[in-house]
Amino acid sequence: MTRTKIRLEHLTKRFPGQATPAVDDLSLEIPEGEIVIFVGPSGCGKTTTMKLINRLIEPTSGRIFLDDEDVTRVDPDRLRRRIGYVIQQIGLFPHQTIAENIATVPRLLRWDKARIAARVDELLELVGMDPAAYRDRYPKQLSGGQRQRIGVARALAADPDVMLMDEPFGAIDPITRDRLQNEFLRIQAEMKKTIVFVTHDIDEAIKMGDRIAILREGSRVAQYDTPESILVEPADEFVADFIGRGASLKRLSLSRVRDIELGEWPTVAEDADRADARRTLLASDKASLLVLDGERRPRSWVSSDHLAAANGRKLSEVGLPIAVVTPQATLSDTLDEMLTARYSTAVVVDDAGRYAGVVDIDTINEAIRGMRARERSAARDRLETTAQPDPAP
Repeated sequence: MTRTKIRLEHLTKRFPGQATPAVDDLSLEIPEGEIVIFVGPSGCGKTTTMKLINRLIEPTSGRIFLDDEDVTRVDPDRLRRRIGYVIQQIGLFPHQTIAENIATVPRLLRWDKARIAARVDELLELVGMDPAAYRDRYPKQLSGGQRQRIGVARALAADPDVMLMDEPFGAIDPITRDRLQNEFLRIQAEMKKTIVFVTHDIDEAIKMGDRIAILREGSRVAQYDTPESILVEPADEFVADFIGRGASLKRLSLSRVRDIELGEWPTVAEDADRADARRTLLASDKASLLVLDGERRPRSWVSSDHLAAANGRKLSEVGLPIAVVTPQATLSDTLDEMLTARYSTAVVVDDAGRYAGVVDIDTINEAIRGMRARERSAARDRLETTAQPDPAP
């Protein structure tokens, strides 16, 4: 049975001069090791609720439990050192290096220098940034996406059990945001932190959340359930309107590439002889080959025309670009990549970037058919349950 990590009991926050509470008698249990998303209309109180959890804002009434300890009665600074915090604006200290930024909380906890240095390098590698290249840089020398990665690394520095994330990917361009979301989900699969994540974007909530709390004004819970349950059975009209149209497409965010069977594609080494490559192509039922380098990393698509025009060059130097996804990518992300790909096919790579298989339109269609079949089965089960006569007294 899943253990409760955070428990909110009748939490209320009234700000002076406001007629109604920003948070109105909220009770909620957040399971250990899950990502719980707070989502709702602007001004509904979701960010205020998050700030109450680590007491950046003090509650008017109610209690907050962390590991069954009432943290409304502990020193707030000590509480915050147990909780990682990531915000949209990132909040890196501009006059400090990347290593110094990441080390902020470990220094407060009086870790020794060797331990801090090892932790900084470990976290830089975890978020996909080479320590040798980045530890001594300053925030202004990084892109927005890189600064956001450092914000995540800093929140993880003291290895907190709990992380609070307030629209952490909201100020980044869509392509970078998708990549950061996927990278963060990969990290979470390894670390299993308890995460409270605020967003205004229902698509992001569906993609990122193990559970979603859809909030009305005053942080009153309209529905608190898994993404799949909310999409299939919205609790009321408010929830249905908030989800919006296109629920079928949104369900593609519930499945990931790692959950489906990958297809195969004929491949060729980048330094292969053109005649051998042509024979491989003719023996297949495809119009192109996937070129792999010496580490089996995909490089390009090549057709018979590309082979004819190679003229002694490596096959990776000719052909068409590929759309690459990782096992952590959702089927929705994968479909987006496929729509812009030359062969309507996404190439899947493992964590080392090596070729693992492909996803094509037929794979996506099969996944959608499977979702619909499960929904029809669940609907029949609900009908049968409601049709059962009440037991005799």
